[in-house]
Amino acid sequence: MGIEQGTLVSRTAQELARISLEHDEGTFLGAEEDLLRRLGVSRPTLRQAAKIAENDRMIDVRRGTRGGFYASRPNADDAIRMLARFLRLRGGTLAQMMEVSSRVADRAAELAAQCSDSGLREQLRAFVGRIDRNDTRTALIEAENQLARLVSAMSGNPTIELVMAIGYSFGMEEEDSPLFRHPAQRAQGRKLQHDLAAAILAGEPDLARLMMQRRSAAMAKWIG
Repeated sequence: MGIEQGTLVSRTAQELARISLEHDEGTFLGAEEDLLRRLGVSRPTLRQAAKIAENDRMIDVRRGTRGGFYASRPNADDAIRMLARFLRLRGGTLAQMMEVSSRVADRAAELAAQCSDSGLREQLRAFVGRIDRNDTRTALIEAENQLARLVSAMSGNPTIELVMAIGYSFGMEEEDSPLFRHPAQRAQGRKLQHDLAAAILAGEPDLARLMMQRRSAAMAKWIG
């Protein structure tokens, strides 16, 4: 593909995204023939542009009798996964991600201990009731993800939520991660979850920060 053609495809993808944003999610934008006439481009250009816009979750291309182009929207999880993959493509490692996110997590724990949202506090209590059931590596990693999301939500800081979510999304894709491979690690992991949750529910910011630091230090040691 030449530079000019590549630019045309990019502009067409941007135009598809703009058209999508003019409508509510799920709205039918038109069949392929409709978009060809509206945009004035060739079929190959439209199809290449549609793949870009679809990958960006700005449109949904459907086949069949009700096929065509539909307005779509990326969600927070889509954005987080894309950022995590970007870091991985740049050579980022789980250890580097944890080095940064652990500092944010310390502050999140402090703020979470000051959270007065009864709904979030009840969710944390419910989480505590499930901790000891998580005896497999997969279950414990998922529990860590749930706890991080809950603590970050309790912080009330959307930037903290984003950084912690990227960190855990990055970790969930790390198939060879040494976390929780051994029973002793899983037992310690459950205890660390109990200690952190207890400090937050007790409303003790300094203790919650300390428990988060211990949790991060244990994971850093397991990662090596």
